[in-house]
Amino acid sequence: MRRSSAIAAVVAGLLLLAGCMVLPGRFASDLALRKDGTFDFSYKGEIYLLALSKMAAEERNRKSSDAQFEPSTCYSDETGDERECTSDELAAQKKSWEEDVASSKAAAEEKKKSDEQMMKAMLGGIDPSDPRAAQEFADRLRRQKGWKSVVDKGDGRFEVEYAISGRLDHDFTFPTIEKLPMITPFVTLIRRADGSVRVEAPAFASGAANSPWMGMATAAADEKSEKAGGDGMPVLDGVLTLVTDGEILANNTDEGPLAVPTGRKLEWIINARTATAPTALVRLTR
Repeated sequence: MRRSSAIAAVVAGLLLLAGCMVLPGRFASDLALRKDGTFDFSYKGEIYLLALSKMAAEERNRKSSDAQFEPSTCYSDETGDERECTSDELAAQKKSWEEDVASSKAAAEEKKKSDEQMMKAMLGGIDPSDPRAAQEFADRLRRQKGWKSVVDKGDGRFEVEYAISGRLDHDFTFPTIEKLPMITPFVTLIRRADGSVRVEAPAFASGAANSPWMGMATAAADEKSEKAGGDGMPVLDGVLTLVTDGEILANNTDEGPLAVPTGRKLEWIINARTATAPTALVRLTR
């Protein structure tokens, strides 16, 4: 029973991690929705592949945390007072410490191998420990329609440019990445039977319900506000703009719809303190 509970916890953790594996950083994203059912969508800026960012941070921490032996205090059996340790006592302490360090390193190495295998499965075959992993991920994106530019910046960070046009005779989600089915969407367009479209941007929020990883990054950003993106973690900072000639039925922007030559515009300013994901409901046809 206890083993089953442990397995269930691990599976739940993997599912949560998989959903938050790809996150936005600094970006600008524009969406145009038209009453004739056509749309244009673009995203320009950073995306983070957390499997690579986390491993890079762990590797840096591992290299900077080489422990040094420090002898424990020795006490007199008779008085209980502190005394100078004998050479035999120091040797015994050091031997015990070395055994503990070796055991910890072996356990850490075993866990690292296990984590890498799980990450590889979630990344659709990309081995996050392989130096070519980032290039392989970038190549996978470039093969897909819409990705105009993908540049590896290291530590799991990619500068990308994505743009696509189409007709909303089906739902649309960005990003969709080959062999990575479980991703928290940046932006989704969901058609309803009454001719309206619901726009949501689940990843453009820092709340724990949307992304625990982004919550961690927010805390890091608040602590080190002058050092954005420490330890390879994303700093959420961007603007999402929606322009439509349809009827805006609902939205959660601060300013509400603004008149523009092509219809009405909604704008969301996104940052590490954005608690609620952008949403809007637009009627295109009656």
